[in-house]
Amino acid sequence: MTATGSRFPAGTFTPAPGVGRLGRMLFTHARVETSLTLRHGEQILLTLLIPIALLISLSLLDVLPAGEFESLPRVDWVTPRILALAVLSSAFTGQAIALGFDRRYGVLKRLSATALPRWLLVAGRLVAALVVVTLQVVLLGIVAALLGWSPSGAGTVFGIVLIVLGTLCFGALGVLLGGAMRAEAVLALANIVWFVLLLAGGILMAPATLPDAYGDLVVLLPSGALAEGLHAALVDGRFTAGPVAVLAVWTVAAGALATRTTKLT
Repeated sequence: MTATGSRFPAGTFTPAPGVGRLGRMLFTHARVETSLTLRHGEQILLTLLIPIALLISLSLLDVLPAGEFESLPRVDWVTPRILALAVLSSAFTGQAIALGFDRRYGVLKRLSATALPRWLLVAGRLVAALVVVTLQVVLLGIVAALLGWSPSGAGTVFGIVLIVLGTLCFGALGVLLGGAMRAEAVLALANIVWFVLLLAGGILMAPATLPDAYGDLVVLLPSGALAEGLHAALVDGRFTAGPVAVLAVWTVAAGALATRTTKLT
């Protein structure tokens, strides 16, 4: 026996068994989720190629009504809306579909038997979504800059805050959808919601160009709030509390509901 009462001296058995550090587990889980997302061709198409194609085409072609933004270069008012689309694609549609099929194949059930806490399983997915959204924003920003985009410097920080909050909001909605329904239903519904919000959720069509009653309703949707908030920040260079409040309410509501409805299988 050693002086400390142990049969073996310290360091005899390495590595020492036990639960890993939460930060290390979160980093590893987020890294795996990010790599899995980037490996899927259909995810790359949805999260990157489609937004880039829309950014280029809508900036060069006069196919959408500009309304009160007619005096602005098209790329200036199109880019914030495409950034909102990128957040929707990654945080909501991509996460919902991935979660639905992970449940179908028993991935969540097996992960829940490990040392990973349940909250960390969700946090890892959200961190992965933030990483993918960051890559999207950088690439879309480069393409937009080549097209002549010049964002307002004063609103850049607020724009970043909105993108992070929008990612959390749509991520919570993605978990809500992907955690409660069968994988096939999630696949169909997530793509339908993406298409509806793209066309009628305040992303491509600004609320100012829509009928008054519907335009007022669209800004209460997370898609419309994010697109309008990014426009105010990156075009006008101003902070608007309305979009932040809308996104925060949707985030809290979706997160609270998802904790009650998410299933492991």
